[in-house]
Amino acid sequence: MAKHNDTSPEGRSVRLLRVGEQVRHILSELLARGEVHDETLSGSNIAVTEVRMSPDLRHATVFVKPLLGMEEDAVIQALRTNTAFLQREVARRVSMKYAAKLKFLADESFDQVSHIDRLLSDPKVAQDLGDDTEQQ
Repeated sequence: MAKHNDTSPEGRSVRLLRVGEQVRHILSELLARGEVHDETLSGSNIAVTEVRMSPDLRHATVFVKPLLGMEEDAVIQALRTNTAFLQREVARRVSMKYAAKLKFLADESFDQVSHIDRLLSDPKVAQDLGDDTEQQ
């Protein structure tokens, strides 16, 4: 009998990815509609970029990025202050045995991408990249 391999290339199971994506959509919807009664959160656009679920689905790490130059630390603090409400709403909308505990972190991937872009646009690096493409 063949064994089914339900893991993604990153090593996380398809179920973890699916549940994480459901939680991401719910949190994005809650924040976009302004359902969280917090001045900092209601007046800002916040992107929920990724949700990583623990293998037992009891913990969710939520990566967020405030848009339009909002104060990142203030947004993270406001999300942490309203964690109980957000956890309750996620538990109500996702049918799981246990309600996942949410942990909010700033998404640093955008900063890493801009750093790599700056490095690649450096004239010395561009010169090296140009030489490689001409030789092939």
